This record gives sequence, C-alpha cells and structure tokens, in this order.
Amino acid sequence: MISFPNAKINIGLYITGKRPDGFHDLETIFFPIGWSDALEFAYSSEIHFSTSGISISGAADDNLVMKAYLLLKKDFDLPALKIHLHKQIPFGAGLGGGSADAAFMLRMLNQSFKLGLSGEQLQQYAAKLGSDCPFFVVNKPVFATGRGEIMTEINLNLKGLSLVLVKPSVEVSTASAFRNIVPQKPTISLSELIQLPVSEWKDHIFNQFEISVFKQYPEIELVKQHLYDMGALYASMSGSGSCVFGLFVDPPANIQDEFPSKYLTFSQQI
Repeated sequence: MISFPNAKINIGLYITGKRPDGFHDLETIFFPIGWSDALEFAYSSEIHFSTSGISISGAADDNLVMKAYLLLKKDFDLPALKIHLHKQIPFGAGLGGGSADAAFMLRMLNQSFKLGLSGEQLQQYAAKLGSDCPFFVVNKPVFATGRGEIMTEINLNLKGLSLVLVKPSVEVSTASAFRNIVPQKPTISLSELIQLPVSEWKDHIFNQFEISVFKQYPEIELVKQHLYDMGALYASMSGSGSCVFGLFVDPPANIQDEFPSKYLTFSQQI
C-alpha cells in the first residue's frame, strides 16, 4: 500500500501558556498543503525500514513512521512489514513532515488490516507520537488549541489563490524556538481573525515565533519580506520555521529564480 503524507502550514500561531506537563498551549490554524512524502509498505518475513530522498539520520526505531507501526503493534496482531519512506518534505521547516508520515502510517495500517479504529481513536494514538500528529488524521483546515490536538474544522476557502513556500538553507530547532518564546494570548481569537479577507491578514494575523526566530536567523525574515515585495497578499513563517509561505493572486512565473539556488521552493494552486 502506498500513500503520500502531505505537509501543513500554520496561519497564525500563538503560544498561550506553559502546561504542567511541560508542553505549551497554543492557538493556530492548520492548513494542509500539497508538498508530500511517499510512504509504502508490503508484507515481509521480518520488519524492515528504509528511506530515500532527503537523508534521515538516526536509528530506524527512532523514526516516527516506525514508532507509529510499533505503537499499533502493541495493541493489534500486525504482521512484519517492509516499510519504505521517500522523504521530500524538508526537516526543520515548520511543515510537520515527520508528524504527517506518522499519522499516515496509522491511517494506512488501520485501513489495510481493518483494525476498525475511528477517527477519534486514531487521533488518540497520533497524540502519543507528537503534538502535530492528530491534525494529519483530520487533514482539513482546523482551528487548533491545547497542544494542537483540540481541533475544530473551519470553513477556510482559499480557492483561486496560489501558495508559494520557500525553505531557506537553515533549520530551526523546535525546542530552541520554544525556549525563547514568551506566552501571549491574542486579543482576538484566530478563529475570528481568519474570517477577514486575506488582504487584511497582514495587519492582524501573526506567528509569534517570528519574534525570536528572526533575531537568530535574519535571512528568514528577508524571505518573508521578499515574498511581500513579489506581491504576496499575506506572508508568514510556518510553525517554528524555517519555511516561509506567501499567498498570491498572481505569483511570479519562475519562483526559484527569485531566491538563491540553495533554497527549496514549492508552489501550488489552491
């Protein structure tokens, strides 16, 4: 079986408080996008995990895909599988690529082996793997609170706009980004602000991580500014960075030519 775990962007992101369990409460809009990995598995005489594409460091059992498989294997009689992940979503980008891979693995196992898990049960398993993972079970635009696992589907129609993503040649450590954050609640909830026209988001919808991340990595801020110079209606860093996205009515034809060749770019019509 094969699937294509897709990335996400955050439209607005506030860290609203520190929790007793050491995690943070947040408020954000998750929006799925088309930048995708490829994940497949087949029956095997023994468990085997391999990768291609972007190099992945660390032991196989530390990969979220394997953690997802082993998590369900504890509760269900799953067979040995040969699992392969082709990695295209960059790391340290704020796009949730690893979380997507894990959630899609849960979904694939549930479907292939008829485990009978509901969407809510899959989200509960996904939450054990990472704060962003439950979103990729839903994989629709949502307003998220808590660690990101409390989600309400929203009607966010960006049809007709083009999305441009730019990944600078730096990776931002999520742990480091959180260490430098000062919790702050928005004066108006993102669930209300997202109803504004996209042309007004620039003055009202913010990613709180930009304050500290831009100080440490000025080139990320330069990417955001260049997207506005190119005509973006709205531009923002996604998650804790380093990827920056812009929403356009008419994006330039050759996006890669606008940025250094070492930067990764992706674009799609929404």
